[in-house]
Amino acid sequence: MPPSKPAASPMPELPEVEATRRHLEPLIVGKTIASAEVRRPRMVRRHEHPGDFADRVRGRPIHSLGRRGKFMLATLGGDITWVTHLGMSGRLSVAVAGDAEAPHTNVVIRLDDATEVRMVDPRTFGFVAAWTPEELTGVFLGHIGRDALDDLPTTAEIEATLAGRSAPIKALLLDQRVVAGLGNIYVDEILHRATIAPLRAGGSLDRLEVAALRRAIGPVLRAGLRHGGTSLGDLAYLLPDGRSGDYLRRLAAYGREGEPCLRGDGMIERTVIRGRSSFWCRGCQR
Repeated sequence: MPPSKPAASPMPELPEVEATRRHLEPLIVGKTIASAEVRRPRMVRRHEHPGDFADRVRGRPIHSLGRRGKFMLATLGGDITWVTHLGMSGRLSVAVAGDAEAPHTNVVIRLDDATEVRMVDPRTFGFVAAWTPEELTGVFLGHIGRDALDDLPTTAEIEATLAGRSAPIKALLLDQRVVAGLGNIYVDEILHRATIAPLRAGGSLDRLEVAALRRAIGPVLRAGLRHGGTSLGDLAYLLPDGRSGDYLRRLAAYGREGEPCLRGDGMIERTVIRGRSSFWCRGCQR
């Protein structure tokens, strides 16, 4: 059953970014960037000069397409990485030159076979950048933790990170320095699966609870990815071919305020934790 009262759309999270990456990879790797058009300077705000992005990517072949957390990373010739962050409302679409454009198409990357990768972002919280290895390291070093899907820290490492922390576990899991890629939807799902209340202080979790938390992360993310991610009612997130992600109706906690917990232990309620809506069951999450 789909959530009856979905909250405001959160930013695309790891499953949405990875689903986008997997769709794009066979369509762009091995091709060369013919040109890049940036229509909103804010989309390249990580560069000192707005023209730097287009200048740095033009004429470069695309060798690979990877991801770390919520960042998509295309390795280009000449040791340049084309970085895409979808922000709060961004998505990528693939089209052929001349096809009708969606509103708020702010960046267009044209490839040598007339394929276009278009970044649609109504709120312009996303960005693109073309960074050298040194610039890329400076962004990630100390700011972005290990990937929640591909490089998840061990139970002992997570326990050490949480030790002594008084912040709610929900807030800590949203901190990209703790583990990269988690956001509001999937943290609620992970905590529900692990039967941990989102308001618990991070440092109050014992070793068994941390182990349960870690065990929940992979299955929740893989399930979201398997179904193409989560598209909410506003359809801010869509796959590059225009399809919506199908994980919405499989959510156990997020957006289900006032509905019975699927474990039968109570009702899903909504609590605001540090400005973020959190959906959880008081009956089974302790």
